[in-house]
Order: sequence, then structure tokens, then C-alpha cells
Amino acid sequence: MLRRGTLLAGATTVALYLAATVAPASAAPAPLAPQPPAAMLEALQRDLGLTAEQAVQRLANEQRAAASESALSGELGADYAGAWLNGDASQLSVATTDAADAAAIRAKGAQPVIVGRTLAELNAVKDGLDQASAEARAGASLWYVDVATNSVVVLTGDQAAGEALVAAAGVDKNAVRVTLSAEKPQALANIIGGLAYYIGSSRCSIGFSVRKGTTPGFVTAGHCGRAGNTTSNPSGTFQGSSFPGNDYAWVATPGHTVQPWVRGSGGANVIVRGSTQASVGASICRSGSTTGWRCGVIRQHNASVTYSQGTVSGLTRTTVCAEPGDSGGSYISGSQAQGVTSGGSGNCTVGGTTYHQPVNEILSAYGLTLVTG
Repeated sequence: MLRRGTLLAGATTVALYLAATVAPASAAPAPLAPQPPAAMLEALQRDLGLTAEQAVQRLANEQRAAASESALSGELGADYAGAWLNGDASQLSVATTDAADAAAIRAKGAQPVIVGRTLAELNAVKDGLDQASAEARAGASLWYVDVATNSVVVLTGDQAAGEALVAAAGVDKNAVRVTLSAEKPQALANIIGGLAYYIGSSRCSIGFSVRKGTTPGFVTAGHCGRAGNTTSNPSGTFQGSSFPGNDYAWVATPGHTVQPWVRGSGGANVIVRGSTQASVGASICRSGSTTGWRCGVIRQHNASVTYSQGTVSGLTRTTVCAEPGDSGGSYISGSQAQGVTSGGSGNCTVGGTTYHQPVNEILSAYGLTLVTG
């Protein structure tokens, strides 16, 4: 078990965080951020084995990395091939197919990596796997774009079945790595009692507060309910739901007050300030009604996962643990909403891997506005 470090509080923590947000001379300047929530710092210490100082520094590094990645993805245009943070989030690497981009990448404080395939090309390969027949897709547990290796990875319990998926999709096999894995994701909804919200006798977790016009509500996982299903505690009605293919839904909750909060460690509220996507390698925390507040790191964006009900695409893969009933719950990095829990493998006793549906896709699909502080 990872140790739980000492949490600094008050003025000391503020001073540490403000000092950490001062960018080095080689990096693009970044605005000072609000003090990190104590619940987030505590969970990062517990789940990533960090000291309080390391947790503060990591969040500051990740804030700068997100700004640099956003700027460079636009500046590099068609050459852009993805970005990722190293293990302690102290260095952002940015991939490009054109060596002439190296100077622009270094100017943003990042490390250039020259690769053979653009991110658009990798996404096209991954999209090809998504479009293979259901029979072919059933042979693999999941597949995702892995920007750090400039490839698309297929995880499967049967090497031949994984290779058959690649062949059936008709994609460039040189861009795909088929890897044996015992990982078998499953949707995390269950039918036991507990907190959060209920669909009949089933329980799931609220993602983020949203509005559609003046109607309040929340986003959650699509496998938790279908359009027209009603919920209790809080009372509401599913207005839209997509699963499989996607794994998202939104529930209208007239009469309830929506708040810009995620429930953190010990019941403390973590404020949501936006929904900027965090970099691969960034820390991320999850809140759910079964296992509460848990943290880990982002491994990959744009993963496709095959559940028994079908394939879900466009998920983000993380090292955060989860268990049944956590489905639909919030993923947040710093103060930025990231997504809602879809499924995973393992548990919070032995550790696990989880997948979340990016929140910005849900907001766009249903014309929703995220409630922020």
C-alpha cells in the first residue's frame, strides 16, 4: 500500500503552490492558480505515494503542461503527434513528424520527439479498428492510441484474436501492437444499495452538475440508464443515453440545486473550474459512491474497450481504481473536469485500471453547460 504523507495546510501550502507555479525560463509563462483543494493533495499523497511538496509541485507542472500542449497542438497543425508527461510530471514530451518543429516545442518548455506517424494518422488507425465487425472486435479487450510509442495498442487474451481484429479492420498492421493481457474490463453498475442515485434497485454515481438552458441536471454513464428511465435520490429523468458505442448520459433534475463541486476525500468538496483535458501522464482523481475518492495517472486517451454489451470508443485509460457502483462518477485533474466512469478491471484492494468517457464530448452531444465555480 502506498504511504500517506503529511498534508501541509494553510499559508504554507499556498506559498508552496504559488512558488511551484512560477515557470522556468524555458517554459511558457503560466498564470498563478488557486490553492489546490486539501482533499486532492491528501489523495495524491495517499494514492501516488507523494509528499505534500511533491503533490503541490506535480499539480503546478501539470497546469503548465496542459497550457503548452494546447498551444502546440494548434501551432504544429498536421505535424502534431501527441504529448505526454514523464513519471513525475516534471517533463512534457511533444511528438511531431517534422524535425523543423523542434525549436517551437522547446520554446514552450517541452521536449521534442520526432516520430513517423501523426496523431491524425494514429486516430484513423484506431477508428478503423472501431469499425471492424462486432465478431472481430469481440476478440480484444480494448485498444487505444498510445502517443508515447507512436502506435495503436490492442490488448487481448488471445494473440491470434487480436491479430484477426487488425486484419479484419484492414488497417496498417505496422502501426498496431497486439499485446497479451489478462485485463477484462466490465461496466461498473451494480444492483446493491448505497449512496448516490438509483435507477430502480440499481445504483450509479453522479458525474458533474450541468444545465441545459435553465434545466438543472447531471452527466453520468450511459450504461446506468436509458432515456426515459427515472432516478431517485435525487429524483430525475434520463434525457439522453448512449451505450455501447459511447458510454454517456444526462439526467434532468428539476427542483434540485446544481453545485460546481465533486465530493473529495473525507466528504470535502473539490471545486470544478473548467474542463480542459489533462495530458497523458497527468494525475487524476475519481469520486464514486462505492470507493469514494481515489487518484492515479492518465495512461492514454482515445481507447476503445469491449464490454460484454459491446465496444465503447473514445475513452481515457487511467490507473485509478474503481468498483461496481462507481459508474458515472467524476474524474477531475486539478480543478478541471475530465470525464465520467465507464468501467474497469481490478478493484481498490489490489489496484486496477479504469476508463472514463470524456466530459467535453458529453457536453457537446447534448448541448449542456458544465456548472463551474
